[in-house]
Amino acid sequence: MRISFILPPPNMSGGVKVVAIYAKALAMMGHEVFLISPSHQKLRFKQCIKSFIKGKGWPNRQLFYKSHLDGLGLDYRVLDCFRPIINSDLPDSDVVIATWWETAEWVNKLSEGKGAKVYFVQGHEVFPHLPVERVRATYKLPLQKIVIARWLQEVMTKEYGDYSSMLVSNAVDHKQFFAVPRSKQNIPTIGFLYGTIFSKGMDITLQAIEKVREYFPELRVICFGIYMPDDKFDHQIEFHYSPPQEQLRELYAQCDVWVTTSRTEGFNLPAMEAMACRTPVVSTKAGWPEEGVVSGENGLLVDVDDVEAVVEGIRWVLNLPEEQWKVVSNHAEKTVADYSWENSASKFEEALELACLEQRKK
Repeated sequence: MRISFILPPPNMSGGVKVVAIYAKALAMMGHEVFLISPSHQKLRFKQCIKSFIKGKGWPNRQLFYKSHLDGLGLDYRVLDCFRPIINSDLPDSDVVIATWWETAEWVNKLSEGKGAKVYFVQGHEVFPHLPVERVRATYKLPLQKIVIARWLQEVMTKEYGDYSSMLVSNAVDHKQFFAVPRSKQNIPTIGFLYGTIFSKGMDITLQAIEKVREYFPELRVICFGIYMPDDKFDHQIEFHYSPPQEQLRELYAQCDVWVTTSRTEGFNLPAMEAMACRTPVVSTKAGWPEEGVVSGENGLLVDVDDVEAVVEGIRWVLNLPEEQWKVVSNHAEKTVADYSWENSASKFEEALELACLEQRKK
């Protein structure tokens, strides 16, 4: 098949990481893959000054354009400005794939020659900082949806009346994320992914850590992220800025517990990666953890915005006797053992073939 992916401007988000994995896998399967993004909108001078004043430094243009698609040897093109992708920007294909809400608007307007139209839904992006009604409208467009989690499939059915969405779960690269059976750390250690968006619940994580320190004064806290924290960030926390992918396994494996307090999630890939590294997870009921985390077995699930429940969950893991912690750690690893990108890529390929078949029937 000739497959075109329409992406947002280059970035290091988890959603683009997943697209990169599938694009590379499809190319290795023998398909012809083309990817295209608009460029970022140019930052105004006032925005640069604001970033500098907030302690985030002057925006680095090189970092601004980093993407998980870099260096993969794929046909990836970035326009020289921010604008909708149109017919003349891409070749005729068998299938064309929108990868977030705005690209769905663009794909819907493309001609039939650009291929069967697919909407790869990695989240329900009805957030206050976005044009909510426009976003909702994209889920009603006549595009074949591929979703990454059961909860998204349910949303497409219940809220948008779409019973045809196809589920292809995200997975984990077991060559990259793994750990031998291990013991608890000598110093109790927590890990989390740093984010700046309200939906990630960073305020809840930081409040919980502050309370946990009352019980574990020597607590070590590790986190990483693609955004630099401001000067008010807790300097006792070890922050790793945009670490290389090969370093992530070491960070996960240094933790006794991985904490995620998102208010909403499309999937939450770091939680799965942490479990692959034998780290129990304390998570809110958002995204994949609601499917994969079993309280008392491989971690704990808590309600959204419940700081005290997060604190108790962390304390439960950290207070586990050594042998019991090892059991929970091993259960975490076993939970994700059968998730593989190879299997998911095959299912993704099948979903695209079905979309092409349905297009030919029309």
